[in-house]
Amino acid sequence: MKIKFSDLQYLPLLLILPFIYFISILPFRLLYIFSDILYVIIYSLFSYRKKVVVDNLKRSFPEKSDIEILQLTKKFYHYFCDLILETLKTLTISKSQLKRHVAFDNTALFKKYVEEHKSVIIVMGHWGNWELAGARFGIEGLHSLYVIYHPLSNRFFEKLIYHMRTRLGNNLYPMKDALRGMINDRDKLTATAFIADQSPSLKGAHWLTFMNQDTPVFMGTEKIARKMNYPVIYVSVKRIQRGFYSIDYELLTDNPKSEPEYTITAKHTERLEKDIFAQPEIWLWTHRRWKHKRPG
Repeated sequence: MKIKFSDLQYLPLLLILPFIYFISILPFRLLYIFSDILYVIIYSLFSYRKKVVVDNLKRSFPEKSDIEILQLTKKFYHYFCDLILETLKTLTISKSQLKRHVAFDNTALFKKYVEEHKSVIIVMGHWGNWELAGARFGIEGLHSLYVIYHPLSNRFFEKLIYHMRTRLGNNLYPMKDALRGMINDRDKLTATAFIADQSPSLKGAHWLTFMNQDTPVFMGTEKIARKMNYPVIYVSVKRIQRGFYSIDYELLTDNPKSEPEYTITAKHTERLEKDIFAQPEIWLWTHRRWKHKRPG
């Protein structure tokens, strides 16, 4: 990552860059020692967003007792700390390490669309380590992966995140330019990844029941899929054990234009919900997913 003289306004942040790279080059077994320390800091000392997490879990699992919610909260924070430090590994992780830690054994569907020279849309949630999964997909030699993202206002961290996500050959589309970028790149063989489980603007959102509660859902994935008519594939990143993941997928539709309105949105939301219920501790519960109430 190149640092220019003009970036000296970010000197306090630049000073932590060597530490970030130091964490990144650690072997996974040592990385998790730091993760256990980080857990004490984030969960026990600072209680980072603990109220948000507990409220989200209680509403999503009304059948669970307070003790069960507490246990799940702790499991989530342990994973959350792992996720933070595992994500830093994308700064330096090698292709061989990625293949060892993120299994992607079944690529048949993607190979089929490569042979047909057909671009695809990937939809997923903040479940499992989506950063390692994106890097792993990018080295498989299938579609060129383009990830939809929100640029950060802090220029230092924007450069850092951009470098982390593109160093192994992946590409990024800023959210506001996603459709324009896909149209410009329609002659390329691309897989455009939408992480579609954040709280959207209420304008144009579609309301569904998700995790036992009324939830506004981002419609951009469906709208763009129908416009481009690219096959839509749901991708999940299951945690097998600490530091090891498996990428799996399910074809939601081969022909989005033929799907009734809201069907694609319902399908990927239901598929994500199924994953969360199966392994709830690896979803991003710190997000204020239910800050809006259904009108009326």
